[in-house]
Amino acid sequence: MITAEQVIEHTKKWITDVVIGCNFCPFAAQVIKRKTVFYRVEMASDAVVCLESFLQEVTRLDEDAAIETSFLIFPSNFNTFNSYLDMVSVAEKLLKQKGYNGIYQLASFHPQYKFADAPDNDAANYTNRSIYPMLHLLRESSIDKALEHYDDPESIPDKNINFARKKGMVYMKMLRDSCTGG
Repeated sequence: MITAEQVIEHTKKWITDVVIGCNFCPFAAQVIKRKTVFYRVEMASDAVVCLESFLQEVTRLDEDAAIETSFLIFPSNFNTFNSYLDMVSVAEKLLKQKGYNGIYQLASFHPQYKFADAPDNDAANYTNRSIYPMLHLLRESSIDKALEHYDDPESIPDKNINFARKKGMVYMKMLRDSCTGG
């Protein structure tokens, strides 16, 4: 059985090797360097417990301004992409219901991530294919501040897609999978 510490180490390696290494998020390196990322592993397989953990992470960000962003990782749940998308939908609704529009933004990552218009074997899917299902909570004010110093932020998704496609499926899968030693 995998431990929470192992899940966090795998996630950190994925962020370093894939997200930062492929420059999928040009802002990630600074946040990692400043050590302002919080990682939480939720081992429960019950979706309600997972959503409660999500709300606890929102509260953590409310209460600790030193945390820039939080990753909530689910190694034991949301194995199918559709079940994960259902949870993401509920989490986004919860943010809205709790009055967090414009305060926090949710980014989604899953091992089977697939863009709506992309085939399963499109290497571009690896821009969001993580090693575990996870939710990434970001402060919108931090995103806004980072974007002030970045020319043409609208081009980031296209650059990521082009990079992944140029590297190809085999490379992108190998790079991602190497983060768990598998």
